[in-house]
Amino acid sequence: MHLRLRRLLVLTLGLMLAALPARAFETRATAAWVYDMTTQTVLMDKNADMPVPPASMSKLMTINMLFEALRDGRVTMDTTFAVSSRATEMTRRGGSTMYLQENDRPTVDELIHGMIINSGNDACVVVAEGLSGTEEAFAAQMTERGKAIGLTNSVFRNASGWPDPQMRMSMRDLGILGKRLIEEFPEYYPIFAETQFNYKERAPANANNRNPLLKIAAADWKADGLKTGHTSEAGYGLVGSALLGDRRVIFAIAGLPDDKARAEESEAIVNWAFRQFAQKTVAKSGERVALADVWMGAEASVGLVPAEDVRLLVPAQVQEGMTAEVIYTGPLTAPIAKGAQVAELIVHVPDLPDARVPLVAETDVARGGFGTRLSTAAARLWEIYVAPHTGGADPAAPAS
Repeated sequence: MHLRLRRLLVLTLGLMLAALPARAFETRATAAWVYDMTTQTVLMDKNADMPVPPASMSKLMTINMLFEALRDGRVTMDTTFAVSSRATEMTRRGGSTMYLQENDRPTVDELIHGMIINSGNDACVVVAEGLSGTEEAFAAQMTERGKAIGLTNSVFRNASGWPDPQMRMSMRDLGILGKRLIEEFPEYYPIFAETQFNYKERAPANANNRNPLLKIAAADWKADGLKTGHTSEAGYGLVGSALLGDRRVIFAIAGLPDDKARAEESEAIVNWAFRQFAQKTVAKSGERVALADVWMGAEASVGLVPAEDVRLLVPAQVQEGMTAEVIYTGPLTAPIAKGAQVAELIVHVPDLPDARVPLVAETDVARGGFGTRLSTAAARLWEIYVAPHTGGADPAAPAS
């Protein structure tokens, strides 16, 4: 009988950072989620899974549904949709609009700009009816599709984010949705950074993108999305994204008291995310991290290496180094192929979630020959039948 054990090695990663101490960020938002996309690290989680009224930030899901229709070939950027009385009613109700009229035939391209830049409620209704026939059917599809892409705390009742007691999203869901738009639709994502759109020159007062981060030109980072939101119940919120070098940060916040607070909080969060965390390489691709025991192999052990460079986000306050664990179920059974995933590196970073990195075999390990198998079997028999009766001492070993 071959007994396989879960082996654990504790390592110390000597990573010294010459930086100022990090400070905790106490956001004024009632709910917030901040995520470093480059290193896949959650930097802040404040009530991030709490379902809240999303206001116009939920338009990101309507936009996602339209982007998916474009990708699937169901529509093109030149496809036109009809404008119903229900759509124009949204303008009469008040709120954000691109000022559509019932005799208009806006293109998909124009509707995307109207939803992103003008935050047009009317544009959302047109898209919903154009894709699904009715807004009610579209909202049901939004909820179903949301679950399929990982939105666990989202329920949609309309396409625009118009107040509804059952319309809810969490900040984590909004952040995940923003991340999806960036990664899945790079050909359309640049529209989120555009600052003006005035459909048929009808709405100069509503032609500007409300995202306050797009107005900041002095920072060394650059914002390029995503969507604001505001209702009396939801307060002021923003799903935002910004780039500094090769790092991208995305965040979602809600519950701010006014647009000034939203602008200040958004800029402060981006500055905090970029200034208080450093991206460091803690292990290089192909660099041996540990050795794993091998059973019945031509070699008694095999090196464990990461397949890619391990780059982690580290708080600037970390000065003494980090700890890590290498975990595998072993001994590993030969034969072992070079590059096969056989272990996991778990890095413990203060104040951040553990980073889990797969480790692969450094080299091939062939199955041992007859002599290896015979000696291994003999040693195993000795462990099972002899050692328990001799206190673990090998009676054939010379006395010390």
